[in-house]
Amino acid sequence: MSLPLNLPKWLLRNSHLLKPPINNHCVYPPSPATAGQTVMVVGGPNARTDYHINSTPEFFFQHRGSMLLKTMDTSTSPHTPRDIPIHENSLYLLPPNTPHSPIRFAETVGVVVEQPRPTDSLDTLRWYCKNCNEIVHEASFHLKDLGTQIKEGVQAFERDENARTCKKCGTVAAARPAEGEIEQPPRFPPEVD
Repeated sequence: MSLPLNLPKWLLRNSHLLKPPINNHCVYPPSPATAGQTVMVVGGPNARTDYHINSTPEFFFQHRGSMLLKTMDTSTSPHTPRDIPIHENSLYLLPPNTPHSPIRFAETVGVVVEQPRPTDSLDTLRWYCKNCNEIVHEASFHLKDLGTQIKEGVQAFERDENARTCKKCGTVAAARPAEGEIEQPPRFPPEVD
């Protein structure tokens, strides 16, 4: 059994491990000791435009600063965006099968916990057209290594302009958000009377 991880001390020694485009590091990889759970520390800024879809819920804890969890409502056609700010010291449990794109900003740190995937499940990376909200590209895979497979999928999309071109309107999807394109939510939630 391992000892508790002191997150501020871990960050002092290991923040160099949080590298783009995803900026995550598995502090507890799936193992019999974690019952297959994956616990990641994730820093900002990240640089991605994909929406990740998996068949299990994801737990978010925002340790420092705020992040924006971009999601897509799949009950509409085309799918419609819904942004969820997660403020410092806040928790959020994302339902399974929700397309989501975690946007992290400079000097922010969070923790994400993912459950083991069923043996027949596929994770999907999906990109949407900013012009018409249609699906531009999808890449599905059976998840074996969360620390590397998402990075590989994002990097492959970045290199393939054909995959980034919307088949409906011809808009070429950006592989990374433009500087200043996404506004960071306030560090703390607004006061409620």
